[in-house]
Amino acid sequence: MIFRKKIKDEATGSTSGENAIVNKEVEGLSQGQIVRRRFFRHRAAVFSLGVIIFITIFVFTALDFRLFGIWRIHGWWKWKIDDIPELRFGDCPNDTVGCPTISFRPRFLGGSGFGLGDHPFGQDDIGRDFFSLVMKGTQRSLSVMIVIGVIGGTIGTVIGSISGFYRGKVDAILMRFTDFIITIPAIIIGSVVGYHFGNLGAMFLAFYLGLFAWTGLSRLVRGEFLTLREREFVDAARVAGASNRRIIFKHILPNAVGVIIVSVTLLMSGAILLETALSYIGFGVVEPDVSLGLLINKYQDAFTTRPWLFWFPGLFIISIALSINFIGDGLRDAFDPRQRRRISKKERQDSATARKLAQAND
Repeated sequence: MIFRKKIKDEATGSTSGENAIVNKEVEGLSQGQIVRRRFFRHRAAVFSLGVIIFITIFVFTALDFRLFGIWRIHGWWKWKIDDIPELRFGDCPNDTVGCPTISFRPRFLGGSGFGLGDHPFGQDDIGRDFFSLVMKGTQRSLSVMIVIGVIGGTIGTVIGSISGFYRGKVDAILMRFTDFIITIPAIIIGSVVGYHFGNLGAMFLAFYLGLFAWTGLSRLVRGEFLTLREREFVDAARVAGASNRRIIFKHILPNAVGVIIVSVTLLMSGAILLETALSYIGFGVVEPDVSLGLLINKYQDAFTTRPWLFWFPGLFIISIALSINFIGDGLRDAFDPRQRRRISKKERQDSATARKLAQAND
C-alpha cells in the first residue's frame, strides 16, 4: 500500500509540476498573446507562413500587376507573358529546345555558378518565357484561393451561426439544404460552374466556386454555436437585455473564431487544389488567362521530353497547398485549449528540483 501510494504521489507531483510550468508561461497574458505564442512554437507552421509570404511577394512583384484594378505595379522581371523571344536550342540536352537556364552548381565543381539566366524555367513551344507564365499562373491561383476562402468562409459562418443559434425549424431547413449540397461531389459542381463561367475570367470562376465551398465550415460553426449558446455568459447577456444579433456577433462569434479561422485556412488549401483540378480537365481557367492547373494541362504531353514544363507549376502547387495545411495545423493547436506543448526533460528536472527544495524548506 505504501509503495502504491508513493507511485501515485510521484505521478500526481509530476503532473502538477507540468501544469505549473504551463500555467506560469501564460500567466498575465491575454488570449491573443497565448494563441500567438502557441502558434510561433509550431515550427512547421511558422516555416510554412514564411514560405507563403515569400511566394506571394515574389510572384506579385515579378510581373506587372494592377492593385484593385487601379494602381499599376511594375514588375522586376524583364519578360512578359506575351513576349516571344528567340527560342533557345543547341545547348539543351537530348536535342530538346527551350531548356531552363537556372544554375545551382558552383564553379569549383565545374558548373557555371548560381544564376537565373535569361529563361530560368525554360521556354514553351513558341519561345515564351516559362518563368513569366508560372508567375502569372501563381498570381491567378493565389487570387482564386483567397476569393474562394473569403466568400466560402463568410457564407459558412453566417449559415452555421444562424442555424446553431436559432435551432428548430431554421436549423432543420438550413442543414437539410447544406446536406443536399454536400451530397453532390465538389468536382461535379466545379465542372458545371467552370463550364459556364470559366470563360469569364478567374475572378468570376472563384466567385461562383465560393458560393458552393461553405458546407463543411457551416457544419463546424453550427456545432460550436450549439455548445456556446448554453454557456453562462450567453444567459447573462440575455438577462442584460441584449438582442439576438448582439449575442451572436458580440458574444458567441468571438469565442468561435478559432474554429472559423482554422476551417477557412483548410478551405483555402482545398480551393487551390480544386481550381488546379478544374483547369487541368479543361473546366477551370481558360486561355488567354493563365493558371497553374492550365499550364500543367497544356504541357502534359511534353513531360517525357521537356519535364521542366510540368515540374515548376507542380512545385508551386505543392508548396502552396502544403504550406496552407501546415499553417492550419498550427492554428488548430494554437486555438485549442486542450492542446498542451511537450514539456522538455530539462524543464521536468528543474520543476522536480524546485519541488524538492520547497519540501526541504518546509
